[in-house]
Amino acid sequence: MKLNKQYRVHENVLSIDSIPRKSSFNRYQSRAAYILIAPALILFIIFMVIPIGMAIVLSFMEYDIISQMNWVGIENFKRLIDDSILWQTFRNVGLLAFFYVPLMVIISLLLAVLVTQPYRGVTFFRLAFYMPTVTSAVAASIVWLWLLNSEFGLINQILSYVGISGPAWLSESGPAMASVIGVTLWLGVGGNMIIYMAGIKGIPAQLYEAAKIDGASAFKQLIYITIPMLRPTTLLISTMTIIGALQIFDQAYVLTQGGPANSTKTIVYHIYTTGFEQLQMGYASAQALVLTLAILIFTAINFKINQSNDF
Repeated sequence: MKLNKQYRVHENVLSIDSIPRKSSFNRYQSRAAYILIAPALILFIIFMVIPIGMAIVLSFMEYDIISQMNWVGIENFKRLIDDSILWQTFRNVGLLAFFYVPLMVIISLLLAVLVTQPYRGVTFFRLAFYMPTVTSAVAASIVWLWLLNSEFGLINQILSYVGISGPAWLSESGPAMASVIGVTLWLGVGGNMIIYMAGIKGIPAQLYEAAKIDGASAFKQLIYITIPMLRPTTLLISTMTIIGALQIFDQAYVLTQGGPANSTKTIVYHIYTTGFEQLQMGYASAQALVLTLAILIFTAINFKINQSNDF
C-alpha cells in the first residue's frame, strides 16, 4: 500500500512537472506555424485582399488613371443595366459553360479511367494528356490560331484531303465559339484527369473484385461503382470548371478578339477592354464585382444541385 501511494505521488509530480514543458512546446509549435504561414498570408493580402478592397472602392468612383478620382456613388452600377455588351458576354459565357462544363467532366473522367488501367505504355499517355495543362494559355492559343486558320491551317488541310470543306473556324460565330471551347478543353482536361485519377486510386479494390465475381461488366462497374464513388471529386471539378468558364480571357483574346460581332467576347474580356482600352477603371471595377457575385451564385447553385442528388 505504501509503495502504491509513493508511486502515485511520484506519478502526479511527474505529470505536474511536464505541464510547463508541454505548454512551452505548444507555444513553440504555434510560433513555428505562424512563421511558416506568414509568407503565403502576406502574398494573399498583397495580391488578393488589397486589390479586392481597391476594386470595391473604385466601383463607386469615376477614374481614368490620368485625372483625379470622382465619387459617383452607384452610377457605375446603374450603367450596368443598360450595358448591352455586358449582358451579351454573360449570354456568351452561359452558352460556353453549357457545353464546356459537361464535356470537361465527361472527358477528364473517361481519360482518367483509361489511364488507370494496367496497360503497357499507359505512362506515356498520362504524360501526353497532362502536358497541355502546363502550357501557357497564350502560347497554346497562338499555336491553335495557326492550326485553325481557314486558308492554310492544318485542320482544314486535313479535312480537304478527305473531301470536306472546312469552315472559317475563327470568322463565323458558331465555329468560333466551338474553337474557344475546344482549345479551353484541350488546356484543362489533363489537370482534371489527374484529380480524377487520385479519386479512382482511393476507391477500395474490393468493390471491383466483388463486382467481377457477380459478373458485372466494365461499363457497369463504371456506372455503379466508379461514378458514384467519385461524386466528391466531380463536385470539385465541376465547381472549378464553372469558375474557370466565367473567367476565360486568353483564348478569346488571342483566337477571335471577341468576334465576330462580340459572339465570343467573355465577361473578363469586356472588363479588360473597359478598364485598359477605354480607361474607365471605376466602371470596370463595378463589372468585376458583378462577375464575382455571379461566380458565388453559380458555385452555390452547383453545390445545391450536388447536395440534392444525395451527395
